[in-house]
Amino acid sequence: MKQFALLVMLVGSIFFATPALAQDKPSYAYIGIEPEIVTNYLGTSAIKLGYVRVMIEVMVGNVDQLELVEHHMPLLRSTAIEIFGRQPEEKVKSLTGREDIRRAILAAFQDSMSKETGAPVIKEIIFTKYLHQS
Repeated sequence: MKQFALLVMLVGSIFFATPALAQDKPSYAYIGIEPEIVTNYLGTSAIKLGYVRVMIEVMVGNVDQLELVEHHMPLLRSTAIEIFGRQPEEKVKSLTGREDIRRAILAAFQDSMSKETGAPVIKEIIFTKYLHQS
């Protein structure tokens, strides 16, 4: 009988502990940088420029942080345009280069948000549209 009572208490504690664990999980949220970014990048020669058209979605760790990101959206947009403008054509066109650019933009976004708000706020960014032409 004692074993049965212990088993019931153990199973009951698991069911009651589960909602507490669910509340500890972050509630991720996304916000898009709109309108999409259209900017130039360095072409194969100094005379020739290419352009890139990209849509960036920003992921934050908490829904409450969306307002912070939205407030600083012009800064984030400017940062992304600046980074794309410095990239060579080979990097813009290759998949590995695209990933390097994404990481550079993420690091710059986190740095900018840390300076402005005291916390990096942005967890990840995703390119949902990525077109380039030289």
